[in-house]
Amino acid sequence: MHPARLLLSILLLCTSAHAERMSWLENDRVKLGVDLERGGAITFLASVKNGANVINNFDLGRQVQLSFYSGPVPFEANGQKPAEHWRHIGWNPIQTGDDFKNSSRVLSHENDGKQIHLTCAPLQWPLNNVPGECTFDSWLELDGPVVKARARLTNTRSDATQYPARLQEFPAVYANAAFHRVVSYTGTRPFSQDAVSVIPRSQTKHPWSFWTGTEGWAALVDEHDYGLGLLTPGRVHFTGGFAGKPGPNDTHGNSTSYVAGQGLEILDHNIVYEFHYELVLGTVQEIRARALTHRRQAPPAWSFTQDRQGWHHRNARDIGWPVKDHLHVLLEQEDPQLISPQTFWQAADAPYLIIDAAFHTQQKQGVVMLQPHGQQSFSPATMTSFPLIADGEFHSHVIPLSSSPAYRGSMLRLRIDPVGSAEAGAWMKVRSVRLATTPE
Repeated sequence: MHPARLLLSILLLCTSAHAERMSWLENDRVKLGVDLERGGAITFLASVKNGANVINNFDLGRQVQLSFYSGPVPFEANGQKPAEHWRHIGWNPIQTGDDFKNSSRVLSHENDGKQIHLTCAPLQWPLNNVPGECTFDSWLELDGPVVKARARLTNTRSDATQYPARLQEFPAVYANAAFHRVVSYTGTRPFSQDAVSVIPRSQTKHPWSFWTGTEGWAALVDEHDYGLGLLTPGRVHFTGGFAGKPGPNDTHGNSTSYVAGQGLEILDHNIVYEFHYELVLGTVQEIRARALTHRRQAPPAWSFTQDRQGWHHRNARDIGWPVKDHLHVLLEQEDPQLISPQTFWQAADAPYLIIDAAFHTQQKQGVVMLQPHGQQSFSPATMTSFPLIADGEFHSHVIPLSSSPAYRGSMLRLRIDPVGSAEAGAWMKVRSVRLATTPE
């Protein structure tokens, strides 16, 4: 065969092989691609107008992919220990592969032209070809310029320890160097067309910053405010930034921008954990308009009939997964605390807190504390005491938060301290927690 034809044949074979490992969805606005040889992570997203892929694929730690964290820290397996710079990561299976260039395996894949569903066996990022003892599922579909996604972690860990809550990525999103500006709305008047903010670069050695995006979105954009938006309905905590130098839209370039939704979650050894997110390819205004469709109309409320609803605890433990009808928390340590996920509300819209719970304790008083917007922790000035009905039966505990002079303005989180000191055999069972306009 003529050398030129041989080269052409090789190129065609390579192109065909790459096409077979990709799974595609496309509409009149965007084209989405997942790589079936990289755990089914999102490796391609482009406008159909120009076909330019905005997703960064420098190594197996980029892409748009699922990544979860738990203990122990550091995590060791099969006689392997993580490198010193990964010791803080702990247990960390990720969708694409590991730091040793091993790719995660896709176990199943379906694409009917409207939705992609796939299951993968992830690898531990800091270790060499070590499975995560779990599976990841992704469901992806298109709605105009929007990628609507559902994600699931199914744990089958041999280590049944209930490790403390860790910050999770919902999900990890990496874009190319052209999209070096990180933009979000961080103010106290969400959905009012108030000015957005450019998130400043981190002043530490670590390139990522943390912020509260009170409209539930953040974006990686270029100088023209065009790029990739991440929507996290119901979540307002984000991390992200830019590493390297601004440059061209090169999917294999080392410089990259990053954003992820954040939340503290306990990941039991046998948990089935799900979350939803959306990606929007467009301008900041288009991204923001999409976020408006997820705006919550009522004060925050959580019902613990099937899961923890993003809540976690300190100085306490619960009876583990699955959660059925209520969250059962053991209060036998000093100063046990039950902590809500970050959200956003105005104190004036929710003067009451209603806790539907059963308490079994010798103590007669609990405490609620709030984290105001703009503060990094819970404010002692917001502390409100309430009487415990501690007979072991379910009761509605109504707490007038507005009685505290410090309960004013915008709030992010609440904390329930059901008892103040250690007590053998003490517990609480909580069915729901809700902020309310009236005491009923």
